[in-house]
Amino acid sequence: MSSGISEVGLRARRRIALRLLPFVFVLYVIAYIDRTNVSFAGLRMNADLGFSETVFGLGIGIFYVTYVLFEIPGALIVERWSARKWTARIMISWGVVTVLTAFVRTPGEFYVARLFLGAAEASFFPGMIVYLTHWFRVSDRCRAIACLYAAVPAASLFGSPLAGWLLGVHWLNLAGWRWLFIAEGIPAIVFGLITVFYLTDRPSQARWLPQDEQQWINEELRLEVQAKKRVRDFTILQALGDRHVLLLTLTWFLALSGYLGNVYWIPTFVKRLSGLSDRSVSLLMLIPACIGIAGTLLNGWHSDKSGERQKHMVAPLLFGAVCYGLLIVAHPGPAVSVFTLLFVTGVVYAYLPVFWSMPTMMLSGPAAAAAFGLINSTGQLGGLAGPFLIGFFNQRTHSLTTSFACVALAYVAASALVLTLKIRNPLDASPLANQPEN
Repeated sequence: MSSGISEVGLRARRRIALRLLPFVFVLYVIAYIDRTNVSFAGLRMNADLGFSETVFGLGIGIFYVTYVLFEIPGALIVERWSARKWTARIMISWGVVTVLTAFVRTPGEFYVARLFLGAAEASFFPGMIVYLTHWFRVSDRCRAIACLYAAVPAASLFGSPLAGWLLGVHWLNLAGWRWLFIAEGIPAIVFGLITVFYLTDRPSQARWLPQDEQQWINEELRLEVQAKKRVRDFTILQALGDRHVLLLTLTWFLALSGYLGNVYWIPTFVKRLSGLSDRSVSLLMLIPACIGIAGTLLNGWHSDKSGERQKHMVAPLLFGAVCYGLLIVAHPGPAVSVFTLLFVTGVVYAYLPVFWSMPTMMLSGPAAAAAFGLINSTGQLGGLAGPFLIGFFNQRTHSLTTSFACVALAYVAASALVLTLKIRNPLDASPLANQPEN
């Protein structure tokens, strides 16, 4: 593959990006709103139902138990069967479960709803990563993943004001937090049905792609797969046991322990520090959302332009760790603390797409799908550990200091691990330079 891109290539890249990226962005916005709406619901639900912070933290985290179990099988289904059909199934089922969550009344019912939501949503994200590898070259992939991941802060941009408004309503004898689940579950069902007709599994099936552009992207991706196989042709079992994959899995676990602990608890952090109303807290979440969208897209673009991955991931994480450390040591006033929390939350988003560009540089086919499922499923256990530990420490210490320390330490540990990796573009590296270690 030459470094230059032909006119056909430029047209193909533009057409594919405009056709697919806005749609997968919307899908992930819906997914992330449905996954994190519980953090806003908790501002009222806990008091209404008498849930302790430990119960709430466990309910948040237990989602990841079933989520983990179905990640690898689901990712393989996307690779070997159909991303379009499997994504539609996922969205419809999680939309139904989200609506039903509106009617929980006991901790047991809350736990069951979260377990079913985890099972319903499992493999959506690794399936999206697998899907993007079917359409985007490795040199364009970080930007494509950044467009997908921009949905994470965008979910706050759209979801926070909606949540703040819904928490204040009381219709048909149902509290606002219950309407929050109902209103945010319905779009998943609707877009799940649209997905069946809109998405195309692979370029060879794309009637909307001209023949010359179709041939170009197919050839580019074929050469990329061949280059990876010259370095090493992974089987599924070899990929799951590879040193790089295992280190990426641990890195993802540590990073998400801090990141998701922060995401799920930041409305509570801000409310405690500021004493503001639920609606005001929800509106403040727009600040990290705007910063996150800009930072995610900029970091992904610059990482692709430079071809460097590790430092682009480490920089946002270490910035987050330093800021949390300063909050612990300096004890600034409520206004400075709230601003720091909001700003650092937005900046840290930027590490997400860069991380996922790394495993796509060394793996392809079923081995890649299985590895993506392993990395995401095991790593997502951080979504169980982080929120639960923060809830536990909040309740035991009645202070945010220990929670901030947990987030900072997780970011530092993830940064240290990722810097030990040596993953290069297979089209630029020699076989010996990129030979994975076992």
